[in-house]
Amino acid sequence: MELSRQLFVAFAALLLGFGLLMVHSSSVTSWPTEFEQVHLSRHLVFLIVGVIAARFAASQNPEFWRRFAPWLFVITVALLVLVLVPGIGVRVKGAQRWIRVPGISAQPSELAKIAVPLTMCWLVDWNRDRLSHWFAGTVPFVIPVLIAVPLVLIEPDLGTAVFLLGSATLVLFLGGWPLRNFLLGIGVCVPVAIGTLAMKPYQQRRIAGFLESWANFDAAPYQLKQSLVTLGAGGLHGVGLGRGWQKLSFLPEANTDFVFAVIGEELGLIGTLSLIALWCGLYLSGLRMLNHLDRRRFAYLASFTLLTQLAGQAMLNIAVVTAMVPPKGISHPLISAGGSNLVVSLLAIGIVLSLSRNDDPETKIAAI
Repeated sequence: MELSRQLFVAFAALLLGFGLLMVHSSSVTSWPTEFEQVHLSRHLVFLIVGVIAARFAASQNPEFWRRFAPWLFVITVALLVLVLVPGIGVRVKGAQRWIRVPGISAQPSELAKIAVPLTMCWLVDWNRDRLSHWFAGTVPFVIPVLIAVPLVLIEPDLGTAVFLLGSATLVLFLGGWPLRNFLLGIGVCVPVAIGTLAMKPYQQRRIAGFLESWANFDAAPYQLKQSLVTLGAGGLHGVGLGRGWQKLSFLPEANTDFVFAVIGEELGLIGTLSLIALWCGLYLSGLRMLNHLDRRRFAYLASFTLLTQLAGQAMLNIAVVTAMVPPKGISHPLISAGGSNLVVSLLAIGIVLSLSRNDDPETKIAAI
């Protein structure tokens, strides 16, 4: 177990180093200024904050997170409400997702990626004997989702809302929720999803553009075309670190959502596959680190879910950049330019390290 923990931390450190390098390289613009230094300095600040948060989280007893989960959810919901209040929430590019105070901006929906899974795991652990009941086994698990997801949708942030639904579904699946409830949930969610898309013309255009890109590349959305061109320009070995051209005002969001494309151009296929290999190493060493935990308890459910959604977000970002799924603004954890996502990702890693310790009293009693 100790070796797995060391490997897990080592892979996380390698990903952070990789991200630091690429943030500096991808922040260079066509007009050389102090812009790239500003981005690097900002990233370093969030990196330091994230490492401190991860260190604090990892030092806590696993029981702390089980007890703190519902309070974290309440705090997150309060922040999600505040971000919608005029004068407190900040609107950028048509979306009101940020709370900004002098010198700092935060995105509460990122914190929801930890709060919602932890709360769902706490509910499963607390109501395990009632999971098969129609009322007591359904209502308590639906309430957190019905509170958090609509607040995120209002911002609007469809991608994060779907991500939260996926995390909640994973927790319930691992916890042994009856199949009938999943079928009922699908029957409710599908019409709601269709209705949401029907009310948002820009989302319809985004999906239509994605489908068109596979039939007629010239008709593809600008962002997708630039992403694929950037990836293709690198070939096998890449053009060299810092020598990419597409980031020079051609590729939108080069140091955040589309940093993977910059990696493809500058480090080539070898660079992109190396990054994927690092994520596989982090995920597999993390799973091995959790092997000794009781799969029915809070510690395993929460740590497995946080680890899976962290790696899942990285793979989803890669899928967006490579035009495998419709374009959606989603950061690459530990790699994209720092902000709320970097801090929350490091916090999730710290929580996984904390929960991987065999300090749960019930687990120890069962083992004896």
